[in-house]
Amino acid sequence: MSELTLTVMRLGFLAVLWLFVIVAVQVIRSDLFGTRVTQRAAARPQAERPAPSRQSARQESRGGGGRRAGRGAPTKLVVSEGSLAGTTVSLQGQTITLGRAHDSTIVLDDDYASSRHARIYPDRDGRWIVEDLGSTNGTYLDRARLTTPMPIPLGAPIRIGKTVIELRK
Repeated sequence: MSELTLTVMRLGFLAVLWLFVIVAVQVIRSDLFGTRVTQRAAARPQAERPAPSRQSARQESRGGGGRRAGRGAPTKLVVSEGSLAGTTVSLQGQTITLGRAHDSTIVLDDDYASSRHARIYPDRDGRWIVEDLGSTNGTYLDRARLTTPMPIPLGAPIRIGKTVIELRK
């Protein structure tokens, strides 16, 4: 082999070695410091919210609004165990995502949670459904591991790692 070929191979090996070291340091850093939790913007104060129109106010008072929650329908999602115990999320008909990803609705700082672990969403009948999104350690509803999307009974525990979540009135 020529001297030039040998020098190029040495420099290429050195570059690959440094790339490996940099990636290893980034992995160790992320394991030590965990994921960055970003604060959500607080709900706007009442004065900043647009006033409802008279027609929508009449429809709501008559019960003619969009999806109407029944008397036994849950209104909030409460974290009852885990590092976020006491956290409450209001159920307003939107999908709630759970996981370690910073853009999740509830960001779980749990070693047993995947980045996109599970989601909770309303169906057409007004029931709330929990679905595991292919997580490694699974999502449990009342001690049963989810394999398909399941409706959530009121007060039934949903376990993701060390975190327990419940639907409440």
